[in-house]
Amino acid sequence: MAQKTLQVGVIGGGDVAQIVHLPTFMFLSSYYKVTKICDVSRKTADHCATKFGIPHATTNPADIFNDANIDVVVVLTSDEYHAPYTIEALQKGKTVLVEKPITLSLQAAQEIIDAERSAPNGARVFVGYMRRYAPSLQAFKREVASIESIKYARVRDIIGPNSYFISQSGTEPKKYYDDIDPAASQDRKTRLEKLLEQAWGVPFADLSAEQMDYCCLLANLGSHGLSVMREVLGGLPEEVLASTDNSRWYTTMFEFKNQKSPHDRFTCLYETGIDSVPRFDSHVAVFGERKSVKICYDTPFVKGLGITVEVEELNEHGEKCHRSIQTSYEDAYTAELKELYWCVVDGKPIKTNALDALDDLKLFKMMMCKYPEYKRGLHGKGSNQTGFLPSGP
Repeated sequence: MAQKTLQVGVIGGGDVAQIVHLPTFMFLSSYYKVTKICDVSRKTADHCATKFGIPHATTNPADIFNDANIDVVVVLTSDEYHAPYTIEALQKGKTVLVEKPITLSLQAAQEIIDAERSAPNGARVFVGYMRRYAPSLQAFKREVASIESIKYARVRDIIGPNSYFISQSGTEPKKYYDDIDPAASQDRKTRLEKLLEQAWGVPFADLSAEQMDYCCLLANLGSHGLSVMREVLGGLPEEVLASTDNSRWYTTMFEFKNQKSPHDRFTCLYETGIDSVPRFDSHVAVFGERKSVKICYDTPFVKGLGITVEVEELNEHGEKCHRSIQTSYEDAYTAELKELYWCVVDGKPIKTNALDALDDLKLFKMMMCKYPEYKRGLHGKGSNQTGFLPSGP
């Protein structure tokens, strides 16, 4: 029996669409066929359609939701539209791949979960945490499992400008802004303000620019490593001990229970920042008494870069040993889309489902509660900035 090819509608034609998802869908042509592309800019939608051989381009998401032939809706828009577009697709009985973050607030995420529970055709939500589908993650988890008692852990995302990597990716993405209706820009701004109010639990006017930036950076860059942290360390931390913000360089200290020795605790340090040095220092590291294990991720904007697991240990002969493991050259996005395929076709359970993504938002809330008082808006000393829109990592 021939393998079923899933029909796909993509909403959002920006960098992640043009550099990652649309080329990968083309490579996986026996699994998927993208039949419609939607973007707020007609020029961008037309460019994507021409470049990637997509039959139909539109600026109206309803053209995708209402197409009975489409099996999967892929939401690659800005964060403000993740929840409304995911909910509308679910209501039409479409399974949704929504890029992380699922949304910015617990309330909006719960609306997605409620819509999924009543969705026709068994439609489900698959959240795009591609790092958790990297083949080398299984090797990392296997090596961590052999550590008798975790002493310390670290999550790091310190990166340079994405434009440096994009310019060398060979993809030459093109985005247009001159044909976007000003009303659409205002709608995006209004939706973002509401989400930020929900996320922080205070009126938008009381938020500082630093608070807004923190929330958006956590959701976009931070959710990668923090989601891997949750999977590897057994869920949410017991407590957030401290959190700092120094000019968009953030450090947070978590306390975890040791899964093998529940009475023992260990600290996990999360650190992230963005500067102008073209680097991609992204890893999760776990330290035991005689062994440490680290998974190292490279930029996703250059296809085929290795994701490696580095192991250092003291062997039975008292010798220091170093091993480097790379499970596969298959990139994480390809592995992710293959997993999505079997979740749709065979009904396989979704690891990165909406309930899983809800835990990231719970974690962000814990971190926000420890956010420095002097960086806050009305009740702290941070500066208010009502025209804020996220610059993104």
